[in-house]
Amino acid sequence: QVQLVESGGGLVQPGGSLTLSCVPTETMLEVKLMGWYRQAPGKQRELVATITARGTATYADSVQGRFAISKDNMRNAVNLQMSNLEPEDTAVYYCNYKQPSYYSPNDYWGQGTQVTVSS
Repeated sequence: QVQLVESGGGLVQPGGSLTLSCVPTETMLEVKLMGWYRQAPGKQRELVATITARGTATYADSVQGRFAISKDNMRNAVNLQMSNLEPEDTAVYYCNYKQPSYYSPNDYWGQGTQVTVSS
């Protein structure tokens, strides 16, 4: 079964930047939506950003203007550029790929990568 492999997490100071990447272990067809979610300790998983197959991006209000989601069609990858990071951005970040409902399974998650923003 296809797996999503994330990379790029780590420790960064407030105001710093990180770029996360997510690549599937096999080519995935008809991915209609790619996204990044995050889960902080003691909190529910929340949406950070999504990008459609056509390239339309949406963002959570808390990251608007600081984060940028993009996709690399050649690598079937999705990236999240994070700048001006704040301690409140500390969380485990997960990528997500969704395919049409006639695929089974059609909803894939990465294993998560830790982002810690601290001085």
